[in-house]
Amino acid sequence: MTDINVLKGATIAFDLDGTLVESAPDLIAAVNSILIAEDLKPLTLKEARPFVSRGARWLLQWGIASGGVPEPAARAAALFDRFINYYSAHIADESHPFPGVINALRVMRTAGAKLVVCTNKPTALSHSLLTKLGMIDLFDGIVGIDAVTAAKPDAAHLIEAVQAVGGDLNHTIMVGDADTDAGTARAAGTPLILVDFGYTEIPAVELAPDILLHHFDDLVDACTDLFNKSHP
Repeated sequence: MTDINVLKGATIAFDLDGTLVESAPDLIAAVNSILIAEDLKPLTLKEARPFVSRGARWLLQWGIASGGVPEPAARAAALFDRFINYYSAHIADESHPFPGVINALRVMRTAGAKLVVCTNKPTALSHSLLTKLGMIDLFDGIVGIDAVTAAKPDAAHLIEAVQAVGGDLNHTIMVGDADTDAGTARAAGTPLILVDFGYTEIPAVELAPDILLHHFDDLVDACTDLFNKSHP
């Protein structure tokens, strides 16, 4: 049986969208609300899901560019506040935690681990989503793109997220789903766990994580194994 005592005082940093939460349906629906209002073709969930890790602004710009609108970046910027307003009101219509997430977080928190969200989503939106999903109290901190000096994949984001919860970078694991998270972990020198069901154009296995996670039921064992290897 796994000895979870190794988790006491450790920090586990999580990406949000595509790692903890299946949020693509609401993000893409919000982008589509703008595209439809502009008489542009909406994105399908299947085509857009792998690109969610690039961010909502990129998705909106992509949809605008696909419609042949000139200067799509400028148009996306002009429409982005409307996107935020719609998304804020519908942030948890269909979004839900991935199977096994809640239990894994509870086990690690009970074991004494510090849990922090390290996301390129704005902090307020992250807080709102996790609150509406009943997950907010499971975390010691929520550190979004607007709360750091440099965003993922810069190491500063992870370093500052760990500092925000009083953690130790040398006793931290990054859990994510995409190349942004892989780059962050490598830049910061921390072990990396990637889920294989998130939002990524590059298959997670090709990003060479220390552990590839197929289900959150295996997260506690994965974290304890990594800490045992790094601190024998």
